[in-house]
Amino acid sequence: MKTTNHVRELTVTAMLAAVATVLMFLDFSLPMFIPSFVKMDVSELPALLASFSLGPVYGVVVCLIKNLFNLIFHGSTGGIGEVCNFLIGAAFVGTAGILYKRSKSRKSAIIASLVGAAVMALVSVPVNYFISYPVYAKMFGGIDAILAAYQALNPSVDGLLQCLILFNLPFTFVKGLLNAVLCFFIYKPLSPILHGRK
Repeated sequence: MKTTNHVRELTVTAMLAAVATVLMFLDFSLPMFIPSFVKMDVSELPALLASFSLGPVYGVVVCLIKNLFNLIFHGSTGGIGEVCNFLIGAAFVGTAGILYKRSKSRKSAIIASLVGAAVMALVSVPVNYFISYPVYAKMFGGIDAILAAYQALNPSVDGLLQCLILFNLPFTFVKGLLNAVLCFFIYKPLSPILHGRK
């Protein structure tokens, strides 16, 4: 029985990772809110489903696999974008999964998702400040070019950290909320597949 459950868990994880990979390919810009090099996607949705149905480790694994596939088939940042996406996504689904595992109810799922989205948003600031943006600055013409993209939206911003706090932090929080809302809509219909019930 344990072997059967393990095979099912691996199968569901692989399926969700494949969906997450496709969703990551379908990213898009919202240039009226944030510079166009910052993309919106809902690829944490399958990882959140895995985290709630199978456990936080499986959610993190889905994040890892989708970023590995994105690096192989779609990567354009030398891997740094995928590393940062993994760290930020894992913070979201890992936190939400751990909290939900302690108390499995609709209310706890909502709280877990909100806290996970907040953690993801907070983690995005140091991850971008210390990892991704220094690399992007070398790749795309220096930090001044990056700041100029933010200043085109808000001329008063001064410095990378302020840009990340004013733009990226709320953007990432909304991204987490969007993934969570979609998860609540589709979790119940998918529950038989996720949990192996007929």
